[in-house]
Amino acid sequence: MKPTLLILAAGIGSRYGGLKQLDPIGPSGETIIDYSIYDALQAGFGKVVFIIKESIEKDFKETFLEKLKDKIEVDYVFQELWMVPEGVDVPETRQKPWGTGHAVMMAEEKIKTPFAVINADDFYSRKAFELISAYYKDWGPGRENDYCMIGYPVASTLSDFGAVSRGICQADDHNRLIDVVERTQLERQENEIVYKNDSGQMELILPGTIVSMNFWGFTPSFFGFLKQGFSRFIKENQENPKAEFYIPTMVNELIKKQIATVTVLYGKVQWFGMTYKEDRKMVVKKVKELILQGEYPENLWG
Repeated sequence: MKPTLLILAAGIGSRYGGLKQLDPIGPSGETIIDYSIYDALQAGFGKVVFIIKESIEKDFKETFLEKLKDKIEVDYVFQELWMVPEGVDVPETRQKPWGTGHAVMMAEEKIKTPFAVINADDFYSRKAFELISAYYKDWGPGRENDYCMIGYPVASTLSDFGAVSRGICQADDHNRLIDVVERTQLERQENEIVYKNDSGQMELILPGTIVSMNFWGFTPSFFGFLKQGFSRFIKENQENPKAEFYIPTMVNELIKKQIATVTVLYGKVQWFGMTYKEDRKMVVKKVKELILQGEYPENLWG
């Protein structure tokens, strides 16, 4: 059974200043998404599903559907503010969708296999896709709630142009995830890495600390847990119109209640991305280097 790739591409990218999901960074007009799909194909994935906003449907179709039609099965769904489970009321003051957990919920009807979740604007490296594909190679009964994630050292995931948010992870001696906490304002200050803690103070973090870059491996059981968790989340945040329902929020609940396990997968994985518009120059340079090393052809889909 081939896994499915679920790409979170609904974000407008306010810090970046435009639709960075569709920004060409390869020599033949390829986007970061193109390289992720190419790597997933090489790793044995059989389908890709996009989460997008209705407002970018036309641009999305023009960019991806035609060139991928003979390469891999492609589907897409929308994430919009009003798309919530039956019985859930949308607060009048809410102005945008509900975050990554809400986005994944939208794909339930399109995915019947183990699946990987990634951001549209992050380059994760082929090795990361191979790790997830291999993890679910023998998936079957008894592994319904067996999840995984790719772990990256925090020092290799920062931007030179501003602070970022990351999921700080703790794992046991068997590489089972114990805790993941979303931290904001991660950045380099002189020769150190700091983040803003719950008290609003800046706290040091070791360069080798493992973080989640939103590269998760799930099975279809995760959709049911998300819907249950989202309904509770809405009720608890009626007075907080800016609250976000993150994937790590649900993951933490499941592992602490021992409902699911999450294995942290390590390997020679490389990450880079475009959090800020200034990051684009670096991304283009790194892609060129990988092409020169023979990792990718000059024309990815040629």
